[in-house]
Amino acid sequence: MAGITVEQAQVIVEKDLAPWVQALDLTIEAISAEGARLRMKYGDHLTHVGGVICGQSLMSLADTAMVFAITAATGYYRPITTVGQATSLMRPLAQVDVIAEARVIRLGRTLAFGEIIMRADGDERTAVHATSTFAFLPEKK
Repeated sequence: MAGITVEQAQVIVEKDLAPWVQALDLTIEAISAEGARLRMKYGDHLTHVGGVICGQSLMSLADTAMVFAITAATGYYRPITTVGQATSLMRPLAQVDVIAEARVIRLGRTLAFGEIIMRADGDERTAVHATSTFAFLPEKK
């Protein structure tokens, strides 16, 4: 398995993801067969009333982090789609970068299952916990 580098993953963020996902201002900090670590830089556009980062932003970060964990586990970027995600918002995140660490729990032939933990940058306490299931789509030949 050839794997994927941080630089290659960052190109995918900038060129292949939907514009609204790109607006999350994501940076790939690490990627390996064990998973992926992404940073979502703080911005007022991610918050709702009260300055707290909204759940929609965090759920999108979780989903995107799993895309890269699966990419790392399979060794290449391939067509996949989310079929389920459960997210627990355990503590508010306000005016801080968010670090998401995603790992594949099981990589099957047609489905991949994963777990995502999110924390405020500089804080080891879990703020968000998510699990997700992705389906592999047919690859274009």
